[in-house]
Amino acid sequence: MYNKVDARIVEDLRRIVGEQHVLAGAEQMEPYTHDEVVGLRADPEVVVRVTSAEQIADIFRLAQRERVPVTPRGAGYGLSGGAVPVCGGIVLSTEKMNRILEIDKENLMVTVEPGVITGDIHRAVEAEGLFYPPDPASLDSCTIGGNVAEGAGGPRAVKYGVTRHYVCGLEAVLPSGDVIRCGGKLVKNVTGYDLLQLLIGSEGTLAVVTRIILRLIPLPKVQVDLLVPYDDFQAAADTVSDVIAHRILPTAMEFMEQDSVLAVERLSQKKVPHDDAQAHLLIQLDGNRPEAVDADYEVVGELCMKHGAREVLVAKDRRTRDRLWEARRLIIEALKHESPINHMEDVVVPRAEIPVLLKGIKEIARRHDVRVVCFGHAGDGNVHVNVLKDDMPGERWEALVPATTEEMYRLALSLGGMITGEHGVGATRRKYLPMALDAAQIEIMRQIRAVFDPNHILNPGKIFP
Repeated sequence: MYNKVDARIVEDLRRIVGEQHVLAGAEQMEPYTHDEVVGLRADPEVVVRVTSAEQIADIFRLAQRERVPVTPRGAGYGLSGGAVPVCGGIVLSTEKMNRILEIDKENLMVTVEPGVITGDIHRAVEAEGLFYPPDPASLDSCTIGGNVAEGAGGPRAVKYGVTRHYVCGLEAVLPSGDVIRCGGKLVKNVTGYDLLQLLIGSEGTLAVVTRIILRLIPLPKVQVDLLVPYDDFQAAADTVSDVIAHRILPTAMEFMEQDSVLAVERLSQKKVPHDDAQAHLLIQLDGNRPEAVDADYEVVGELCMKHGAREVLVAKDRRTRDRLWEARRLIIEALKHESPINHMEDVVVPRAEIPVLLKGIKEIARRHDVRVVCFGHAGDGNVHVNVLKDDMPGERWEALVPATTEEMYRLALSLGGMITGEHGVGATRRKYLPMALDAAQIEIMRQIRAVFDPNHILNPGKIFP
């Protein structure tokens, strides 16, 4: 279906982006063979690091003419194989497009290139008294372009929403080489079909984003974090439901199993309070009036104690809050350190179904006699399920992963959920897509993709079975 990248194509790429931005040696290209999915890798034939929409347009025209696949890539911190070049060809890296172009305080907007690190956006706008809420766990490593491609979430999604709720405008290059601009510094816009929202979360299969306009809000003046240990995992899950039932919407509501906390301790060599507890909740509240935030955290604290919490640890200063969140953000790295071979899912259910979901996952783990560690965004129903190989024989592991994955998906779907909340379908979940979506929906999506990319050169092998 595709042609190989030959010396002539490599030379054409050098003319487009400059010799220093074309990587063709095996050692140079190795970092671009994988993302954060354990065990998934594929070799590109060449890597190009672009610096403009015009360069991307020229590369697409070349790829169309030569029938060569193109896999777009940000920082490579995805968890679905979306940036892995499973069909070879060209990896198109936006890592050099890393400028914050404008912070517009009058319109509460920031304009950035796709290669900007998400955490850098946070720090830049907060220095101006503004706030960009989406906060993926890898925020100090991942890029905003990858966040847009995946529709990334994060702990603060429970109150503030996810990436797509803050994207007001995009510049993007289509596989044809055409450059389009959707939206702008606008709060309202119903002019034609909403191509802006179609591109967000399309996992790099419809276009490559080259400029992003993000909506900002005023930075909240008050923030409080609560670390709440429990001796019973189910009690922690029940607390989440009760807090929401009391019409309190925390900024974030994360949960961590004891195994994840202990893994973080072993990696960081730092002790987490109450590390012998079965589970921890990490709850964040914010606002502009201290008395209102204090009133909310008093109610939340009472509900935690009612459900059997050992105590409620309160952190109001930045240094203490950062210490509490350090453990949460290190979990994925710590679990990989514990078991280099592991399998992560991020199923999502209505948040009231979290207790049932967690109980069912534990039953699946017991039935298959495998160590499963759960953590994630309890406040929005998104649970990260980590199946660890440990010292399990390879043959048994290969059979166990698809079996447990399918059971977890069926459980989530039975509770009104979906098979992925924020990591995307990519290359790892595409065979399971028919479990979650009916044939008519999948066919419509295929047709949409064909309109954007009739020759299927952009990020092939992703999303669809």
